[in-house]
Amino acid sequence: MTARPTLTWRHWLALGLFLAFVFAVSALGSVFTLDKIPGWYATLAKPWFNPPPWVFGPAWTILYVLMAVAAWRVWLRPAAASRRQALIWFAVQLAFNGVWTPVFFGLESPRLALAVIVALLISLAVAVRRFFAVDGPAGWMLVPYLAWVGFAALLNGAIVALN
Repeated sequence: MTARPTLTWRHWLALGLFLAFVFAVSALGSVFTLDKIPGWYATLAKPWFNPPPWVFGPAWTILYVLMAVAAWRVWLRPAAASRRQALIWFAVQLAFNGVWTPVFFGLESPRLALAVIVALLISLAVAVRRFFAVDGPAGWMLVPYLAWVGFAALLNGAIVALN
């Protein structure tokens, strides 16, 4: 196993930047959801397994922290093609993550959002596999996110079917 470097202020700064980056995606999403949840979203038929709205904020906060720390752990590893590929796939899935909310809530299009979340799920599965290849704990940090996105895809599909 490759030894981890001694963490310097630059390493901690990088963690801060990873956190800022993933939470910027979250902030973008909240711009599109705040007015829609009590309005348009409340009018949609939802499946019996739809969580109450208050669950989403804490769940996503935990997941975004785990995502940022996982990406940071991969970034800390020595430069290699595997590290670069893992971080590229992380960025790809994060882009799909950032697009889903404006599509679902902003465009009020659960059907188009379903296509986006399927792309998110696929790119995230690739990212998780790549993370495991570089840093096992980082891969495990993405597993709850993968499970949540799988659940969200199921929920999105059910909303499409019911509406």
